[in-house]
Amino acid sequence: MNLNRRQTGIVEMVLAMGLSGTLGYFVLEANLPVWNIVFFRCVFGLLGLGIYCWWRGFLTPWPLAGRNLLFASLAGCALVANWLLLFGSYQYASISLSTAVYHTQPFFLLLLARLFFAEAFDLRKLPWYLIAFAGLLLIIEFRWSGLENSQQLLGFLMALGAAVLYAVTTLFTRQVEGVRPEVIALLHVMIGSVLLLPVLDLTALPVLASQWWCLIVLGFVHTCLMYIFLYSAYQKLPVALIAILAFLYPVIAILVDYLIYDQSLSVLQWLGIMAVLFSATAMNAGWSPLKWRMKQANKV
Repeated sequence: MNLNRRQTGIVEMVLAMGLSGTLGYFVLEANLPVWNIVFFRCVFGLLGLGIYCWWRGFLTPWPLAGRNLLFASLAGCALVANWLLLFGSYQYASISLSTAVYHTQPFFLLLLARLFFAEAFDLRKLPWYLIAFAGLLLIIEFRWSGLENSQQLLGFLMALGAAVLYAVTTLFTRQVEGVRPEVIALLHVMIGSVLLLPVLDLTALPVLASQWWCLIVLGFVHTCLMYIFLYSAYQKLPVALIAILAFLYPVIAILVDYLIYDQSLSVLQWLGIMAVLFSATAMNAGWSPLKWRMKQANKV
């Protein structure tokens, strides 16, 4: 079957989002400390991305130096911390709730870009912020009293922190110029392997074959293969289509959570999840309520 550039990009994006949606399952099934899971993900991802980048000739000469190396390294530190918080959130909140909260990252990206890089803030995007914030309130069902002792609140806050760190990763990565994204990802997992080695819990190493398989899949599939699919799709598709296809990630994650772990959500939480995902999609696609109102006015 011959596919054109756009169709190939759609297939790659769907595969990447499908893999992303199953990530939480392998994290939970590994049944290991978060530090160990992220360490082995980085090690296996390093092996896979290293082989791929060497095979494609991306490493000769070594492309990262000076300013690019600095920003790529800072992005790598933020990404590893993001993985630690996101994977940790799965152990305190459900995959569904953690994934929904994690999808607030586009909003933090715009806020941080405004604060630290003086990028213009489009007030037309403000309604999407308000909808997303309302969605977060619905997800936690307004249970403010006593939440400081709630494990679900801890998971909620960890997923929120992961979203902020992913936005930081994106901002630093945007400062890297003229470097293949696969090489940047390679440096990230290299940094993760080095940073997490000193805190590796040697008393909780994987002992079951199933645990090793989960770690191998997280490294080779959810890191190496997924990054290759994702970055390749980014080069072929418009932003609006990427934003819509990214909706598959939380949908699949929620289905996995429901079908495998029998996690049931209340009506309010479902409404909150839909509000967050819709506003994130609208933000990425550049939709504007103001434009809709103008179109309706023109029709009248």
